[in-house]
Amino acid sequence: MRIFTASLATETNTFSPVPTDRACFEMAFYAPPGRHPETPTLCSSPVLALRRRARERTDLTVIEGTSTWAEPGGLVNRATYEGLRDEILDQLRDAMPVDGVVLGLHGAMVADGYDDCEGDLLARVRAMVGDDVLIAAEIDPHSHLTPQRVAASDILAAFQEFPHTDFYERGEHVVDLALRALAGEISPVIATFDCRMIDVYPTSRQPMRGFVDRMKALEGRDGILSVSLIHGFMAADVPEMGTRMLVVSDGDAAKGAALAERLGREIIDLRGKTAMPMLGIDAGIDAALDAVAGKGGPVVVADVWDNPGGGTAGDGTLILRRILERGLTNVGVATIWDPIAAAFAHGAGVGAEITMRFGGKTSAPAGDPIDARVRILAVAEEGWQSFGASRVTLGPATVIRIVGTEVDVILNTNRTQTFEPDIFSNLGVDPLEKDLLLVKSTNHFYAGFSRIAREIVYVDAGAPYPSNPRATDYRKLTRAIWPRVEDPWSDTG
Repeated sequence: MRIFTASLATETNTFSPVPTDRACFEMAFYAPPGRHPETPTLCSSPVLALRRRARERTDLTVIEGTSTWAEPGGLVNRATYEGLRDEILDQLRDAMPVDGVVLGLHGAMVADGYDDCEGDLLARVRAMVGDDVLIAAEIDPHSHLTPQRVAASDILAAFQEFPHTDFYERGEHVVDLALRALAGEISPVIATFDCRMIDVYPTSRQPMRGFVDRMKALEGRDGILSVSLIHGFMAADVPEMGTRMLVVSDGDAAKGAALAERLGREIIDLRGKTAMPMLGIDAGIDAALDAVAGKGGPVVVADVWDNPGGGTAGDGTLILRRILERGLTNVGVATIWDPIAAAFAHGAGVGAEITMRFGGKTSAPAGDPIDARVRILAVAEEGWQSFGASRVTLGPATVIRIVGTEVDVILNTNRTQTFEPDIFSNLGVDPLEKDLLLVKSTNHFYAGFSRIAREIVYVDAGAPYPSNPRATDYRKLTRAIWPRVEDPWSDTG
């Protein structure tokens, strides 16, 4: 049995001012064939899962292609997408004949000229290998489940948790289904249901915690092989943006379709009830200070929408500016993306005091730059943080302290959201000693920080992510969806 595997992934915020080119992939993660480290990225776990299976089975040959990931950002440069796509297709062509192709994708990549990069890639794979070769892929739930990619695939499954704590397990799940299908044990059939809506679905709280637990319990029973909720990605202006249910059944398309519709209608009934409660800037700071006064720190303040994991620049200053204006003095900030300021800090060296302008460089809604006298506390040629079993680079990074305070700010070169408390400790800042920890992330931080936080406060600073679908200027969306339309279900055409 011969299986080809590769990974090509990023998440595209089509409203972001930050373009995504080849350098973005190479900075975040790029592994040529056979060079993938033993730790997975968010979207490449099928590669490692297959590598492990090949070590255990003499009848399985795995041919690894390129694996690469760019931090979420704006439109992917056309030549970059086509070059990486063709690199993987050429590797597949050289590997032929194969019995199966198993890919690690994201599902929300958009390039200049391509609204559906994953659909384009999967369709080209299908055209190359023919109808008799199995094609399977793991995807992120914050993706677009287009007809093109469904038609080209035999197996699709997404992470079920948000925060995505299960990305490796779901890669194993996809690989397991692929191997069982190739052995003739199952006959996977994909069914989908369009919920005609878009919302935020954290599984760290109810009601989504219960929904996902029920969803998981359905797998492996009564002919149901896999169940995924595709959340959708509201920061993308593409025709198929929105929430969908995805069910893979064992040879029973009608059963899969019925389950997808039943679960999808449950999600429709939960509309407007699933997102985390969010406060404005001052109300959020007040709530955090009340929590500190009552129980001590650290209290986590999440800058929900200036989240590089959603494709924003991550250089917003709105919340930090209010923290400084209100005279708060014991705060850790992760992170402000500012390669120029980080380079200046490296040039000045640890212990130096300099006047620095940082943040607020990419868009007016994210706030003005901050001008301050700062002390350089730490520099690293490559800062990093954990994300589950993976290691996420910050690129060259530094910690600066606003002079006269204990407000410590991490400046990074590789844009990334905040995942784990070790983003602080790896650079010499003890997060347990801070009253407040300001992090840029919508909910992925929760898995790591909930273990140390006295309390978590979600703050909607109003910018720069397109977080209000009612008002977002979508120009390519092809159908009515809630909340843009109150009742899109009366017209299902």
